[in-house]
Amino acid sequence: MGVSAHAATTPDKPALVCGDDVVTYRQLDERSDRLAQALIDAGAIAGEPVAVMLPNGIPFVEAAIATAKVGARFLPVNWHLKADEVAFIIEDSGARVLVDEEWLRRTGELPDAPHRDSGPAPLFMFYTSGTTARPKGVVHGTTINADAMAAGQQGQVMLWGWTPDEVHLLCGPAYHAGPGGWTSTALHVGATTVIMPTWGAREWLRLVERHRVTRAFMVPAHFIRLLDVPDDERAGYDLSSLKLVVHAAAPCPVAVKHRIMAALPATEIHELYGGSEGGATKISPDEWQRKPGSVGRPWPGVEVRVIDDDGLRLGAGEEGRIFITPVGGNGWRYHNRPDVTEASWHDDAFTIGDVGYLDEDGYLFITDRASDMVLWGGVNIAPREVEEALYAHAGVVDCAVFGVPDDRDGERLKAMVEARPGVGVDELREWVRDRLADFKVPREWELVDTLPRDPNGKVLKRRLRDAHWAVRQSKV
Repeated sequence: MGVSAHAATTPDKPALVCGDDVVTYRQLDERSDRLAQALIDAGAIAGEPVAVMLPNGIPFVEAAIATAKVGARFLPVNWHLKADEVAFIIEDSGARVLVDEEWLRRTGELPDAPHRDSGPAPLFMFYTSGTTARPKGVVHGTTINADAMAAGQQGQVMLWGWTPDEVHLLCGPAYHAGPGGWTSTALHVGATTVIMPTWGAREWLRLVERHRVTRAFMVPAHFIRLLDVPDDERAGYDLSSLKLVVHAAAPCPVAVKHRIMAALPATEIHELYGGSEGGATKISPDEWQRKPGSVGRPWPGVEVRVIDDDGLRLGAGEEGRIFITPVGGNGWRYHNRPDVTEASWHDDAFTIGDVGYLDEDGYLFITDRASDMVLWGGVNIAPREVEEALYAHAGVVDCAVFGVPDDRDGERLKAMVEARPGVGVDELREWVRDRLADFKVPREWELVDTLPRDPNGKVLKRRLRDAHWAVRQSKV
């Protein structure tokens, strides 16, 4: 299974739809052949990453399939990043080629090229934020193994019931693991993917109705924006085709989950928990009704453990760090970061920095994060990266950046800054905006005379963060 296989058996079936453009499996296979040759001519080689920095659209997917045909790792790069941020990822990853809109323009009309098989799917390499000041590349496996990739795709097919008859709506950023991964699985089984270039609640409703969409991968911020559409207007769209929505990436407020389930009565709304490093749990709507606030029980082949600071496993209801054993024992590593990789693993299980507990029935509840990472509308932001940008300003004495509650996006970024006289918020905001992507610029600012510190002089960020979350049951 995969694009080339479906091009041979169902060549005229739509693989991708974006606006008025429709690309069949035959066309996708032929176009990606030509693009694969262009990548090789530019220096791409098997086993090494190819960086792709494109917005949601047909060229993004074509580049992903072309990368698979080269046998390279597909490294999607957030196209909102600034030049210095992109440069770090390219240098750190060792990517030999960066495919962006300018690169595509330079290639022009691509000539005919030899046919290359796409295999089961591209092998992704994601850069993810965490406690470190710079993002880390997640690398699965030591080599690109087609059998292992096919097994992984088939696991997703079975987990979510994929068939060739599905119509998948790509409504989140394709450079994220969830939306991009689902598009990959849709192509693996021979389904059709409808692409949203940019998010809009009414456009989402229109596309579901027009294309008889059957499934989508979403985040809670999408739900909130859909619920902002007046009930009578939303009810005017025929959404009966939509059978499955899976959401992840950020905690979903219980009230929002209840409302979106009522607003989409024909749709099963499932939730999953995991990260670029690997998936962990899932919960069905019926289970969630019994266990509101839970992220579910482990996927087949996965074990979830909650351990204390001494590495001892905790019992039901006891809060500790969450560790995940990957399916089939498949390992991963952070590229060029053996120290961080080692710190993330305990025996055969890894953590992505969350804290929680398992109840007596084995359902996982997430209550906090051991790391500082902020989840803004499903996007990971490393506060340390923002702090480093602020520290570079001559007028900043000290600072603390952390997440505070946000009813729409789950969290928003706040900066508390000890600044020298004459330095104001507007200046600091623009300073950060000039150096980092816009989504990393704090939405809330507070200038203070002194930040609280421990006896060693370290800012007590946890105390600052907890003060903002005191009224919430969960700290994520």
